[in-house]
Amino acid sequence: MPSRSQQTIRRPASVTGAGYWSGRECRVEFLPAPAGTGVVFVRVDRDVPVRIAATVENRVDAVNRTNLAVAGVQVQMVEHALSALAGLGVDCCVVRVTAEELPGLDGSSQAYVEAIDAAGVECLGAPVEPLLADGVWRVGDDSSWIEVSPPRFAGLSVEYELDYGPGPIGRQSLAVRISPESYRADLAAARTFISVEDARRLRASGVALGVTTQDLVVFDAQGPVDNVLRWRDECVRHKVLDLVGDLALAGRPVHAHVRACRSGHRLNAAVAARLLAGQRRRASA
Repeated sequence: MPSRSQQTIRRPASVTGAGYWSGRECRVEFLPAPAGTGVVFVRVDRDVPVRIAATVENRVDAVNRTNLAVAGVQVQMVEHALSALAGLGVDCCVVRVTAEELPGLDGSSQAYVEAIDAAGVECLGAPVEPLLADGVWRVGDDSSWIEVSPPRFAGLSVEYELDYGPGPIGRQSLAVRISPESYRADLAAARTFISVEDARRLRASGVALGVTTQDLVVFDAQGPVDNVLRWRDECVRHKVLDLVGDLALAGRPVHAHVRACRSGHRLNAAVAARLLAGQRRRASA
């Protein structure tokens, strides 16, 4: 049974910043939308605006981020904005963007959350139809996997285990029941993290040239470089933040218990796709 009505934001809200990869400024404007819209990005910087629905079918492979495309037109690094919308229970929203890549901001979804909270959330009256996990299954391999099982409540709960071996990140775990309250308190401010070696490789390849150690958490052998962690386990919290955003590509709230180990964007999207495929099989049976 639907647990609530579909929701949108009460009034427009916006966030502006530079993309990590491109360095280009982008204004992201969240707009109210009617029931049944889902989340749709609109590239308004094109001669003819291009609408790109936030669905797993529109996902394209990318390194270290989630990108979407329609007819060759992309919108990049959408996971943090999607995570904020899903985490706060916003089902329907038009997201207008003025560049291909969304802002990196401080590496978290906090600025998006603040903008959405300032706009407010309102019910649309139409029932939400959650995507329900009705069995136990797993994607991935022995080293990196996600296991899905039936929900423990009318919503999404996550257990995530991160293991970077010996070093400053090490092994971290987090169990959280996703709600707007827990999302704000436990996930929204958790930032993107990267090793100093990977950061140097990216710069050498000509991307992320404007990103500093204040824009995300860069780890060397001793720990964060010129930065302070917001939680000791901030890295695993960010992994859960990403998971929430990627599961939003299912286009409906996911009701499941999810256990994840060292997973990333590719496996997150595979879970969304498999949940949808299972729903379609049941609907046609």
